[in-house]
Amino acid sequence: MKQTFPTHKGELIVEGPVTAESLSQLTLDDDLRAFRPPKRQKEALIEISQIPNGRIVIARIGTDVVGYVTFHPPDAFERWAEGPPELLELGAIEVSPKVRGLGVGKKLLEVAFLDPTMENHLVIATEYYWHWDLERTGLRVWEYREVMDRLMSSAGLLIRETDDDEICSHPANMLTARYGKNLSQKSIEHFERILFLNSDRG
Repeated sequence: MKQTFPTHKGELIVEGPVTAESLSQLTLDDDLRAFRPPKRQKEALIEISQIPNGRIVIARIGTDVVGYVTFHPPDAFERWAEGPPELLELGAIEVSPKVRGLGVGKKLLEVAFLDPTMENHLVIATEYYWHWDLERTGLRVWEYREVMDRLMSSAGLLIRETDDDEICSHPANMLTARYGKNLSQKSIEHFERILFLNSDRG
């Protein structure tokens, strides 16, 4: 999937899923360092693109990657690994400050879910406030949470209640989920059973 958008920064290309070979020929913008330094982040993106069901969608201007979103199976130590086999985690979404305000995050998710194969998956996103770029955006925690809620809901990822320890460790943290149109009721029920493992709910 590929879309182009004219911007005052140049032509923005949003595409994916991209291959490891394609990623290796691109450069990550220097300001993409919310999770790790750009060089290491590029290595991580290449690695994700090579695992089964790993998917990377990028936004670039020329060969400069200015934003990305990752999808991959949940880590084995997470409760979400106990979910249905169709479950994918939206692992990270990051946009360079150089292109913020252009709707890049929304475009990344839009292109990601244009792929019809995504309708076969249950996609979750775990949002932890300690990953948010509060310093460079100047937003307070609850303002940033509202931004992330709007962004995720634009792609059909809606807030779900859970007793997961990390989500519950701060009231601003949140879990969102999107059920693909082709997902079976059995898989949906499987996922909903693991939302609450520490209480009598569910």
